[in-house]
Amino acid sequence: MTSQTKPASPVLEIIEAELPAGTVLHLWLKARAAGGEAKLFVTVNRKDIADPSTRRAEEFEFLAVTLATGGRTVLAYDADTTVLSVVYAFHPQRVLDEGICVLHHDTRTAPPEVPESYHFRPPFGWMNDPNGFGRFKGRGHLFYQHYPHGLRWNTMHWGHAVSEDLIRWTHLPLFLFPADHLSEKDDGRGGAFSGSAIPVSGLEGDEIRVFYTEHVRDRDPEEQIQLSAVSRDGIVAGSSEVVLPLRPEGMNLTTDFRDPYVFKGPDGRWKMLLGSRDRSGGVVLLYETADRQGAADWTFLGIIHREDRFGMTAAECPCMVPLGGKADDPATRWALIFGLLTSRDPATGRRNLTSVTVGRFDGRTFKAEFEQELDFGSDAYAFQAFVDGDEPVGIAWLANWTDFSKKDDFPTAMTLPRRVLLEGDAVLTPPVAAAESLRDTLLDETALVAGETVSLGNGAVEIVLSLSAPGAAFDLAFDHPDAKLGVRLDGDGLAIVFDADTGKAPPRYLASGAKPAELRIFLDAGSIEVFADNGRWTGTKRIPGFSAARSATLTGAAASAKIWQLKL
Repeated sequence: MTSQTKPASPVLEIIEAELPAGTVLHLWLKARAAGGEAKLFVTVNRKDIADPSTRRAEEFEFLAVTLATGGRTVLAYDADTTVLSVVYAFHPQRVLDEGICVLHHDTRTAPPEVPESYHFRPPFGWMNDPNGFGRFKGRGHLFYQHYPHGLRWNTMHWGHAVSEDLIRWTHLPLFLFPADHLSEKDDGRGGAFSGSAIPVSGLEGDEIRVFYTEHVRDRDPEEQIQLSAVSRDGIVAGSSEVVLPLRPEGMNLTTDFRDPYVFKGPDGRWKMLLGSRDRSGGVVLLYETADRQGAADWTFLGIIHREDRFGMTAAECPCMVPLGGKADDPATRWALIFGLLTSRDPATGRRNLTSVTVGRFDGRTFKAEFEQELDFGSDAYAFQAFVDGDEPVGIAWLANWTDFSKKDDFPTAMTLPRRVLLEGDAVLTPPVAAAESLRDTLLDETALVAGETVSLGNGAVEIVLSLSAPGAAFDLAFDHPDAKLGVRLDGDGLAIVFDADTGKAPPRYLASGAKPAELRIFLDAGSIEVFADNGRWTGTKRIPGFSAARSATLTGAAASAKIWQLKL
C-alpha cells in the first residue's frame, strides 16, 4: 500500500495598498533560479487583474501594470521562486504633485533611516551624477544617474524628482531606462549615462528634450555615443534617437566621449559640450546646431578647452553658464565647469577635482581669463548648472570616486543647490536663498561664541559664524562618533578637518590662503558643507555612515555664532 502527501501550498509574500483607478504600478521581478519563472499576482477587491512574470534570473525585468478599477490592491508572490526588487505606484495625472508611492523595496536598497536629513537622496538604490538639472513649466527638475536594485554602481538608469524651491523634492517614476540587452545581466556593461535637458516647443506645448550618453562596454567602434529623447508630459521619456554616433575624426581622442551638456549660446543657437581625452589630457569638445528643437544636424566646432594638470585623464560632466548678465550680451563672461577625472592635487592629496574657468564666449570660441577650484572639499562632483531666472544655479553629487568601492554599499546624496555668482575675479557658490527656509529652531546664539560646548540636537544644523576680523583664526570642533571633524581657519587658510581613522593619512581639505569674515556651515547625516564669504570659498565633505554630530565647541576670535536646527 502506498500513500502520497499533497505538496504544501506556497506561502505567499503579500503587499497591500488602497489605490485609485488609473494607478500605474512599476515593478521589477526576476526568477529565483535559472530555468524558473518569477510571477506576481495582482488583485483589486479580490478580483484578478494581472500576473506579470519573467524567466530572467540574472537581472530584474521591468514590468508595468495599470489598474482599470480602484480599491484594495494586493500584490502576492512566492518568495521561493520570485525575487521582487521594487514596486511603486503613481497616478499619471497627479504624479507631478503627489509623486510616487513606494510599496516595496529590497531591505538592502533602502535609503538610510535619517528622517531629519535635508539633502536629496533617491527613494531606493544607487545614485551618482545629477543630470538634466533645470526648470520646466515652473518646476525644478532633477534627473540623476541611478541603479534601482542595489547600493553599488551598476547598469545606469535616470531617476527623477521635481521641486518648487530646489530644496524639497517629490520623487517621480524612473525616467530613462538602459537598452533591453543591457538589462539582461547585472554586470554593469553600460546604460543611460550622464547628460542634460532643454525646453523645446512641441505640438502640445513645452516639452523636455534630454541628451545623454549611451555607454556599452567593448562596443565597436564606439563605446560611448550621444542619444536624445523627448518627454511630452515631463514624466516619461519617449523613444531615444542617436544624435552623435561617432567621435570627431582626426583628433586622436580616446573612447572617452560623454556627458552632453546642451545650452543656448550667445548667438541663439543650441550648443553642446562633451567631455573627452586625447593623448595629452582632458579636453572639452564643442558642437552646435541651428535646429531649434536640438534634434539633429549637430556640427563639431572644435576643442573649446584643454586641461592636463594633476595627472587627470578625461574631462567629465562639463557645463557652461553666463555670469552676471544675459547670454547674448557681449560683455557677459561665462563659467566653464568640469570634473578632472583621476586628478590628484599634490599639495593636499585630494582627488577628482572640479575646475571653474571664467572667460569670454562668442558661441564658437572660449577665451579663458582666470580659473579656480569649485570646491576645496572636493566632494561636490559632476556639478551641473542652469540659468534659473536671472542667475545660474547648480547642484553636485556629494561624493568622490576615490571613496567608492564596487565591493561595498555606497549610499550618497546631492549637495545643497548653489547659486553661481561672479564677483571681481572670483566665482562664488553660496547656497540658494531657499536654504534659509530650512531654519526651524534657533538652538543657540550665546553659548558657542562664549567657548561652551553646545549640543547639536539631531545633528541637522546650520552654524553661522561672524569673525572679529577677516582671516581671524578659529577652531570649530565637532563631537562625531565616526570621524574627527571640524572647521579651522589659520595661517594656512580655511580647512575642513576630517579623519575617519582608516589607518591612512587623509587628504587636507584646504582653501589655501583664504581669509573669510563670515561662514555658514551645514551639517547633516553623512556630510558637511562650508560656505565662506557668500561662497567665495566653498568646501564639501562626505562623512561615511549616517551618524549625527553630537556637539560643537568653538575656540578663537568669533564675534558672533548662531546655531539653527534645520528641518524640511
